[in-house]
Amino acid sequence: MQTSAGSGVAERRLVGAGAAWMPWVGAVLSAALLELPFPLAGPLPAWRTAFAWFGLVPLICAVLSKQMAGGERPRHPTEKGPLSRAPGLGAAFLVGYLCGVLWYAGNCYWIYATMHIYGGLSSLVSVLLLAGFSLVLGAYFGLFAWGLALVRRAAGSVRWALLVAPFLWVGLDLAAARITSVPWDQLGYSQVDNALVNQLAPWTGVYGISFVLVLVNALIAGGFLMTCCHSWFADRRTWGISGAVLLVAGGLGVTISPPRPAATASAVLIQPNLDVGSDSNWNGPEWDRNMAQFTHLAGEECKSYIAGIPQTGAPRGEIVCPPYPTWPDLVVWPESPAFIQGDPRLNAALGAIARQEHAPAIVGGVGTDYVPAEQAWNDYNSAMVFNAQGQFAGRYDKIHLVPFGEYIPFQNLLTFAHKLTGRVGQFSRGARRQVFLLDAGNGAHRYGIFICYEDVFGDEVRHFALNGAEALVNISDDGWYGDTSAPWQHLNIARMRAIENRRWLLRDTNTGVTAVIDPYGVVRQSIPRHRVDALPAEFGYRTGVTFYTAHGDVFAWMCAVLSLAIVGWAGVFLEKLTK
Repeated sequence: MQTSAGSGVAERRLVGAGAAWMPWVGAVLSAALLELPFPLAGPLPAWRTAFAWFGLVPLICAVLSKQMAGGERPRHPTEKGPLSRAPGLGAAFLVGYLCGVLWYAGNCYWIYATMHIYGGLSSLVSVLLLAGFSLVLGAYFGLFAWGLALVRRAAGSVRWALLVAPFLWVGLDLAAARITSVPWDQLGYSQVDNALVNQLAPWTGVYGISFVLVLVNALIAGGFLMTCCHSWFADRRTWGISGAVLLVAGGLGVTISPPRPAATASAVLIQPNLDVGSDSNWNGPEWDRNMAQFTHLAGEECKSYIAGIPQTGAPRGEIVCPPYPTWPDLVVWPESPAFIQGDPRLNAALGAIARQEHAPAIVGGVGTDYVPAEQAWNDYNSAMVFNAQGQFAGRYDKIHLVPFGEYIPFQNLLTFAHKLTGRVGQFSRGARRQVFLLDAGNGAHRYGIFICYEDVFGDEVRHFALNGAEALVNISDDGWYGDTSAPWQHLNIARMRAIENRRWLLRDTNTGVTAVIDPYGVVRQSIPRHRVDALPAEFGYRTGVTFYTAHGDVFAWMCAVLSLAIVGWAGVFLEKLTK
């Protein structure tokens, strides 16, 4: 039996005593591997989701390798000898930071196109904005690597650092959502088509899926790092084998078909395919032409659709109307600045459409309120709601606005950014996640509406279901992204919201992807992008509340608190050793 002293010596003989540049190679390799399980320019093929299960392995191995360990050190305060303060922690942060900067630049390359093509900024400024975005958010990867190295040095053991890894990753994901408010493409979204691990989402949100993925990455990394020493159960291959088994088992989840709930209602989702760069003020003949098209599309209830995600080879389906008149339960128009609340032309046109279709209508537009104290009008990015009788029933005002798209932070300093919001103005924030009770052919049902970027915040979207929404409606204008990866990434993020809350989600966009998503995240119907069209959406209503709907990010908070406690202990422990 190996003694504890012998084990300590063995654990210092970690694989990774190669050249000093090897950790940097590991960072670059992980950044490349982690790009693959997310959409790059079109829909994500299922086979590429497998890279999420081992894409972090090179980075973890690099950070915990002997070169990054900060030199030899005693494993316990009672041992003699000074603790080396070799540049292990700082170098570990930089290695992780490099990985993060490269990953964000690759995953969110579409920021350049949005800023340059639609924001009207120069190529140089657009590149600098993408670089600044990546340099800020890349710090989360750096903190992850720094935390692993800190725990490894304090505990004198690679195994403890590996066990902390999933908790630390989820804690930093929560920070990305709550501090910098950019939780875009968190690792768990890569498994939106994995029916096995997605069963965690109604309990933990997307964070639980990220936790499992990082745990498997850590186990596989442990198999590589500890090939020269004994690990638990006196089997040096336990870590690697455990990770490989979980990788195979978890990866096979993409072959499992989730339940297929029956649809009991219908809606018409209109995709106007408006040019986001054109003037949104419709006058005279242009107004008449667009409203005639709106009226025509609202009545297209019997037509073909794609039975899945566009551009994936999904089969065509067709809704055939019965011989008697049928009416939809809802008509939806996407996010758009073309309509302004209070415009008498709008009220008349939407009232006529609602009465014609015997259905309530949800229309994206600009809401307005007069504020007497300020003697000014506030504008909101809103979803205006009309009942089946054509009367205005209220509106939902977007709460989580997009910086540099709907408002300018530090606008006195960042004067150049006014070009980005020039077409939509400076919006004010909404204050209430309102649920609308709308009556149609299937009776009265409650809808929760959220707008565009709000769907990336799971803890905010859940409030609509918690407040009684039986179906969710997401209106968006993804035309700002062009033909990049962003529309497909955005679609997968929205699909996770349906899974977390076990709700049908009607997703209506200006240019696509317009789709119906069932409570298990499956895209049941869609229409091609960049086409003036309408989707005859079949969906259903649900009233049950998942654990995540009821309690939100409690799992992520637990991971964050535990991570802070462990990192805090490690920092204090190392400080005592140096005295």
